[in-house]
Amino acid sequence: MKAKGLYIGILFFLSSGWLFAQSEMDAYRFSQTELNGTARSMSMGGAFGALGGDMSVMSHNPAGLGVYRSSEVQTTLNLSMANMSSDWTGVNRSQNRTRFNFDNLSYVGYFPTGYDTGIKGWNFGISYNRVKNFYRTYQAVGNPKYSLADYTAAMATNAFNDGGIPEGDLKVDDPYQNPKLSAHWLSILGYKSGFFGTKYKWNDVYHSGFGERDGNDIWNPASPKEAMMNIRESGWISEYNFSASLNISDYVFLGATLGLSDINYRLYSKHDEDFGRGDYLFMENALETNGTGYSLNTGVIIRPAQAFRFGVAYNSPKWYKMTDFAFARGESYIKAYADRPKMSAETKRDGTFHYSFRSPDRWIFSMAGIIGTSALISVDYELTNYKTMRLGNESGTEYYGDITTQVKRDFKMGQTLKVGAEYRVTPQFAIRSGYVWQPSPMQETLTQGKQEVFTAGTVTHYTTAGQTHYYTAGLGYRFTPNFYMDLACIYRTQKEELYPFSSVFIEDAKHHIKPVHAEPAKVTANTTRIALTLGYKF
Repeated sequence: MKAKGLYIGILFFLSSGWLFAQSEMDAYRFSQTELNGTARSMSMGGAFGALGGDMSVMSHNPAGLGVYRSSEVQTTLNLSMANMSSDWTGVNRSQNRTRFNFDNLSYVGYFPTGYDTGIKGWNFGISYNRVKNFYRTYQAVGNPKYSLADYTAAMATNAFNDGGIPEGDLKVDDPYQNPKLSAHWLSILGYKSGFFGTKYKWNDVYHSGFGERDGNDIWNPASPKEAMMNIRESGWISEYNFSASLNISDYVFLGATLGLSDINYRLYSKHDEDFGRGDYLFMENALETNGTGYSLNTGVIIRPAQAFRFGVAYNSPKWYKMTDFAFARGESYIKAYADRPKMSAETKRDGTFHYSFRSPDRWIFSMAGIIGTSALISVDYELTNYKTMRLGNESGTEYYGDITTQVKRDFKMGQTLKVGAEYRVTPQFAIRSGYVWQPSPMQETLTQGKQEVFTAGTVTHYTTAGQTHYYTAGLGYRFTPNFYMDLACIYRTQKEELYPFSSVFIEDAKHHIKPVHAEPAKVTANTTRIALTLGYKF
């Protein structure tokens, strides 16, 4: 067989006990962060790497804690209103979701030394910060040419360099987690659910169960009259930060943060296809992922003059221990198969897999200018090396080489530009604005669907990221010298493409095998958030 796509992911996944447990797309999902923190920080686009003096710096440049001249405690509440709209082969859908979150609780203590030069003081901070929310619900409806049945058949046929999965491995009873079989879960589920089969003389060449033979006895697969994807995600990534900083002569500020992170992610998805005349298929997936990890952030701020500050920070990777719980069910009905028109199957309900995950590291370069006593402007530029994402065995002593190859091939250095400004109208009242730009860290071969993508388990859909923009504004008011309130409005917009499954670039005229070209739905994700921070200085 001739194959444009690589076989690398398949060969690894077939060697693992759970088969198809994780993928590069999972690594990317858990490596992303959002604009979060205090209302003041978010209203200025999060550009506080050189400014300091805000609790959010513990997650970015902890040297900024050294700017504090008093102790402080604060909390942030968040109202999020999300809209997801899709266009799949010209059919449009839109869904909304509103959610209230408690996103931040922070404390910083200030301890002066009494010296006029040298170490003038040090600060200690503790914070809880939600760095990403996964909550969103979206739907896509369309009329694609290729079916999920075509994809599962192609994956079973294209499993190895020299052929497909033997049909006998797909027929055995209770085949899941059987290390002696060569079949991965998606192929087993698709076969037992009637999505595909083999009607030729070769027992490792498969085709969609939906279609008919032509006059030359060649199978012509049918296209669905309508296909629908329903996806619901929930959960979050949270950080617990323990930070310390030093103020050296009001000229150099040093800081470090030990971060503890947890991941809580839930996914439910359903893929339906209607072929007309009562023929249909569907596949449901439920996935739960939990993880705990740790990281170290370090940073420095230099103030060469009263009006200027420059900052550099390094955020280490986060090293996680992860656990997945997965379940899937498939069903099909093909009226032409009078002896058994309806077929269904499901995976084991105790499907569990333990593994390790390392997120990418990040560098942050910052500069800020103080204009008199009333205004300031700040800029942060972040570099996130997505090529260093890694998935590995449970102990973290060995990374999966095939996924590492995919990550290096499909991702590049991620960039984030943050700009923020503040103007103090009166000593008590300030107005703020900001902007954030994030281009996609994915290579064009991935975002344009030119690259075969190996997804995890029986979950076939995935999204590719386009550019992300944040537009922010806010205000702050100090009621007393001690008590204050900050309010922020954050508008986020991102373009994505939702693939029901990957394209499969195989072609073999002898075995009547043709490529499968997936048609993505164009998705626009718009989110408006209102954040309120209440703080007290002492």
